[in-house]
Amino acid sequence: MKRNLMMVGVVAASAFASQAAMADAGLDLAKAKNCMACHAVANKVVGPAYKDVAAKYAGQKDAEAKLVTKVMKGGSGVWGAIPMPANPQVSEAEAHTLVKWVLSQK
Repeated sequence: MKRNLMMVGVVAASAFASQAAMADAGLDLAKAKNCMACHAVANKVVGPAYKDVAAKYAGQKDAEAKLVTKVMKGGSGVWGAIPMPANPQVSEAEAHTLVKWVLSQK
């Protein structure tokens, strides 16, 4: 019994550490790839706040794939008249990391 409780604690701590690492990696990558020039976590800059993007796409099964494409190729019309430019400096793997992080914002 004591061993099971200890194992649950280890698993919970590991999950928390993994989430924290993803948060740091996502924010660091957003800064490194210049995403923060047009976006912020909590408020609109040129583009929408990341928390607003997360809210808009919450529960959509295809959200990650849709947003990865948008990060890499750009897009327009979803958040207003200002288009999001393509980001050729972002690899597909980096785009997935960024999008997962964006979708985790509250």
